[in-house]
Amino acid sequence: MFRTRLISGIILVFLAFVVLWAGGWLLTAALCAISLIGYYELTKATGVHTAEKKMNGLERSGFVMTVVYYAGLSVSILNSEVDDIGAIYRVLAMGIVLSLIVFMFVYVFSFPRYKAGQVMTAFFAFVYAPVLISFLYMIRMGLDHGIYLVWLVFLCSWGSDTCAYAVGVLFGRHKMAPKLSPKKSVEGGIGGVAGAALLFGLYTYFVINPFTAQQFQLNLGGAMCLGAVGALVSMVGDLAASAIKRDNEIKDYGKLIPGHGGIMDRFDSVIIAAPLVFFGLALIVGI
Repeated sequence: MFRTRLISGIILVFLAFVVLWAGGWLLTAALCAISLIGYYELTKATGVHTAEKKMNGLERSGFVMTVVYYAGLSVSILNSEVDDIGAIYRVLAMGIVLSLIVFMFVYVFSFPRYKAGQVMTAFFAFVYAPVLISFLYMIRMGLDHGIYLVWLVFLCSWGSDTCAYAVGVLFGRHKMAPKLSPKKSVEGGIGGVAGAALLFGLYTYFVINPFTAQQFQLNLGGAMCLGAVGALVSMVGDLAASAIKRDNEIKDYGKLIPGHGGIMDRFDSVIIAAPLVFFGLALIVGI
């Protein structure tokens, strides 16, 4: 299992590097595909998906809105100036509001096929997976020097997770959330937060500031604080995804990634870290 998990992890990191470095429509297609799979995993896990059909009206609506949202986001960002935050916010707001309206249409004109809880869960799944993970695209393509900044998301998610695991194995004594994740410890959590802060500081000092334009210099202290907060939020995202699984009595969201499970099992912390890093950068840099 460990060997399989390690190989899958290495392949994921390599694919992430290629896709994020290329950016553009390749990144759009990759994130859209990840979002569609993640959305389906969530609807299946939370009861929106009905067993008698491969895909129902709520799921089809979410799929369509995910594609429309990513198409609109890509066109808006690629056709606007870098750091045009207004364009990003407009697409973000329109995507969320229009998706809610679409789900309401499906609910009303197919009543009483779906319960209100299914409709609200379908909307939650759309915001949770497709919208939140799209902040990776906003950072990479919407911010100046996004090709360097986007890796901060993975440092405070996958990086902090690695630090937390190492510290937890060595010093873990007190359980953080035993009912959700018995292996996570308070000591490991502290190690993950401190590790992310250190990783952010090192990455900022050795990569971001030397390789970006002179007018763009990320404050070292601010970057380390962002890393610490991002790691903390990533842990909450990880535990929240676990809570959904526990509520619905499932072990994994899927079997797509050998040794890891589904998209939501591997990207649970990335999904919640991406918007935090985006807004954190907006505050620190003043964009």
